[in-house]
Amino acid sequence: MKRIALIAHDNMKPALIEWCEHNKTILAQHDLCGTGTTAAKISEKTGLLVKGYSSGPLGGDQQIGAKVAEGAIDIIIFFSDPLTAQPHDPDVKALLRIAQVYDIPIANNRATADCIVKSGLLA
Repeated sequence: MKRIALIAHDNMKPALIEWCEHNKTILAQHDLCGTGTTAAKISEKTGLLVKGYSSGPLGGDQQIGAKVAEGAIDIIIFFSDPLTAQPHDPDVKALLRIAQVYDIPIANNRATADCIVKSGLLA
């Protein structure tokens, strides 16, 4: 079982929820967590059990980054919005940096998330 963090900026939440619904059978076999609103919406719309941390702007990205540093996250699926400025951009950059430092696969869009699912990492 892998520990997967699910995160999405506001404009990307519908796309992540759709991706989770499409991959529901696979995701249901893993331990899922996410930032506050994203986790709640995924759980509500898909029925998947997703442990919620704080909202991204309120420290959720940093909480997930701390879990990466503790060795408690194996994969991050983060549908980010490259066209909208984010008030918590430094937190997002810190999460991306910590994922790189700890060699954690991170998908920033559906194509990359699909590659992770098809790669065998979730087997």
